[in-house]
Order: sequence, then C-alpha cells, then structure tokens
Amino acid sequence: MSSFAGVSVLDDGMLCPSTMTFVSTSSDCGYHLLVVKGYARTKETPNGQSILSHDFGVGGYRWSIKYYPNGIISDRADVVSLYVHRLDDDDGKHVEAKFSFSFVDEVEWQNPVYIRGMKTCSFSSDASSWGFYKFMKIDALERLMNLDKDDCFTIRCDIMVCNAENDAGGTQVLLPDIHRNLNNLLHNKVGADVTFEVGSDIFSAHRCVLAAQSKVFMAQLFGPMKEGSASLDVIQIKDMEATTFKALLSFIYTDSFPDMKEDEMSQATEEEAVKYEMWRQWLQNLLVAADRYDVQRLKYICEKELCKNMCVSSVASMLVLAEQHHCHRLKEACLKFIQVQSPSCLQTIIASKGWQHIIATYPSVLNELIAKVIASNQQLVLK
Repeated sequence: MSSFAGVSVLDDGMLCPSTMTFVSTSSDCGYHLLVVKGYARTKETPNGQSILSHDFGVGGYRWSIKYYPNGIISDRADVVSLYVHRLDDDDGKHVEAKFSFSFVDEVEWQNPVYIRGMKTCSFSSDASSWGFYKFMKIDALERLMNLDKDDCFTIRCDIMVCNAENDAGGTQVLLPDIHRNLNNLLHNKVGADVTFEVGSDIFSAHRCVLAAQSKVFMAQLFGPMKEGSASLDVIQIKDMEATTFKALLSFIYTDSFPDMKEDEMSQATEEEAVKYEMWRQWLQNLLVAADRYDVQRLKYICEKELCKNMCVSSVASMLVLAEQHHCHRLKEACLKFIQVQSPSCLQTIIASKGWQHIIATYPSVLNELIAKVIASNQQLVLK
C-alpha cells in the first residue's frame, strides 16, 4: 500500500508557498497529490514549459512532478504532458522505479483501467525524467473533468522504487514485484507447461498464469474444453498473427500495454504515416484477440486508443469492428466522428469497403446514425 508523500497545490498558475514543506515516506511505495486550481491560468504556460510540483521523498530518493499544460513537444500543443523527475540524480546511481498517474476527483476514474502507468524505468543522470508526452488531449481533459464548472482537478502520482544500485555496483531488490516476476517467467520459460504454435512461431507459457487472467484460457486449459481436446501440450492457432499473440501474452504476464512507440509513429512523413496505419491495424488485431480470450482490460485499452486515432479512411472499418466485438465506446466514437464530417469526407466514408459491409451486415447501425443526426438537428433548431 502506498504511503502519503505530500501534496502540491497549483493556484493562479504557480505553486502555492503554503504547500512547499518537504514530505518524505520511508516506504518504497508512496504517492503525491498535485492539485490544479484555476486550471485556466495554467493554460497560459507556453508549450514546452512545465510547472513543477514541490519535492517529495519516496524510497529514499527525492522526486517531483513536471506538469506541461500545453504539452512538451512543439508540434503537440493540444495535449497535457506529465513526467516524474528524480532530483538527486547526481549520485551516479540508477534507480529502478515504476510510477502511474491517475485522477482522484471522480470515483469512476479511480478504477485501475483509467490509470496511466508505465513499465519499470531506470532513473539516472542521463535519464532523470520519465512520463507521458501525450497523457491526455486537452479537449478530452476539459470535457471529461467538467472543467468549465469547477476549473480544478487533482492528479495522484504513485511511485514504487523497485531496486537501486548499491555502493558495490550490484542490485538490491527493495520490493517484491509480482508483475516483474511474471515477466521473468515469460522470458526464461521456467516451469512452462503449454506451447502455442502461431504461424511459424512457438510460444511457451504457464497454464496457471493464463487461466488466472482469462476465463477462456481457464476453460481451454482446465475446464470442459480440455476434455474435448486430444492434447493441449501443443495448441495451434491458425487465425492470428504471431505478433498479436505475443502482445497478448506479454500483457497477460506484465499487465503493461505493449510498447509500440506511438510517439515515433505520429510523425508527418509518408514513411511514418504508413507505420502509423500499421500501428492502427495492429491495435484492431489486438482488440480482436483480447475479446476472443476475454482479457477485458486489454480490450478496453485497445478500444480507448482506437477512439483517439480514427480517421476518414478507417472509421468505417472501426465501426464494423465495434459492432462485431460489442465495443460500445468505440461505436459511439465512430458515430460521433461521422456526424461532424464534411460532405466530401462523407463521400469518402460511404465509398469505403467497410461502409458497404455495414450496409450489408449491420443495417441497424445506419438507423442509429440517422436517429443521432435527426436528434442533433432538432437540438440545433430548438437553440
């Protein structure tokens, strides 16, 4: 359980002096609260510049939060960036730590599904800050947190120091980490008792780990489905790409979303645009796999990422995907996206293969879209 490591209050666009008392916890797990009051004033901070929280201590080290109201990257001023910064990084040590950012204002946002976390990071003099350049889009933050009404929100930053270099240069484990242990199992295959053949690739895994994370794997490996199988020592999967299955296994073992370097795929060059489209298709494939094996947290994350990364050329196929796999959030996002498109963009959408598939297979979706357009027009007339 995390221990309290102080609070920082940002008011009128700057750190309040009354909260500048250093708070430290001897525990290796601690959390610091960043209260943003007068959010509108923080938006006056230029792109690339941060507002620092007060220093706080966790696991014997000093930390702070870097809050970039208008993003850290010059061409992405439409996002909020959040970073954890290690202050005492001049001691030559590499500190291994995990961290996460979450909202604490709304009850529903305290669900682990909404928490932005990261795999274990190595904080050193060469890399003293780690975080999310695109923690959340500004318009999404303002809409979801109802900032027009309250103009404030609170972010909780949890830090868990996993290990650090000792004076002799070795590594001292400070806190057991179940996900790190599972990650070790995934890579060293010790005790693996089931093998999957996916295309030409072979994956070894542990029945108990898979069954604990998936009801489908539970049924397949231990339940009624097992009784109808001649052998489960080697399971062949012929309708899934190896990279997708590997990502599914990685998530089951580590509870971390596979690193696809989204920041590198969002560049404007033609080559990177192709990579970005490949990344989006990979997300769709991973969502299908997550739904097939009932890994709901992974399915939700894929759905959330797809909602943020749709375009005219992909929205129809995403709508089909949402209908096939009961992704209500993605479906609503697609319908809203279509509603606001220009006539020329609508023509492009209607001419796509995905749209023809919707007409032939899911005519009810068209009825929903028409109903939403009518309702929206009626509201405009009433105004």
